[in-house]
Amino acid sequence: MRISAGTAKGRPTATQRLLKKTSDGERLRPTSSKVREAVFDILRGRIEGAGFVDLYAGTGTVGLEALSRGAGSAVFVEPDEFRVNAIADSLSRLGFEHSAVVIKGRAEEFLAKTAERNERYDIFFVDPPYNSEDSEKIVPMIDEMGLLNDDGIVIIEHFFKRKFSEKIGSLKMHKSYKYGDTMLSLYRKVRR
Repeated sequence: MRISAGTAKGRPTATQRLLKKTSDGERLRPTSSKVREAVFDILRGRIEGAGFVDLYAGTGTVGLEALSRGAGSAVFVEPDEFRVNAIADSLSRLGFEHSAVVIKGRAEEFLAKTAERNERYDIFFVDPPYNSEDSEKIVPMIDEMGLLNDDGIVIIEHFFKRKFSEKIGSLKMHKSYKYGDTMLSLYRKVRR
């Protein structure tokens, strides 16, 4: 896998070794380059200087791409230690280590700690394993805990047959995009 645009364009991120099964038996399903391009087309004009959170980071390629395209900072949340170390190595190799934090842990834990610290972000990229129902739990937490800046965006990558509510708390689905069997659902705060 390679970064598709920005300051690190063409540089490799994930290795074949990283894509193999881990101790939990979960096989990575990295975001394809076509879908990554779509994510950043959607975010065009919003990524520059943004605080980006890559929940369920896996290889970290989406967050690395965000940094390459000008995000001000990125947080990578990943429970697998081997993947955490691989993301940290990629950040160092690409020169982004001072703009990013890699957190070993689960999404729910990260969100709770972020709320305790009163931190907020501009963009949350939520891409849990396709067979999990984590998105249905995580997106309401982002909203209820007040972790999204007022003009922020939540993007959920999911299997195209999974449907999400038009409204989740103060978040409203702005648009959905389909790419093969992958959907990107984009949520923004409802303006009052």
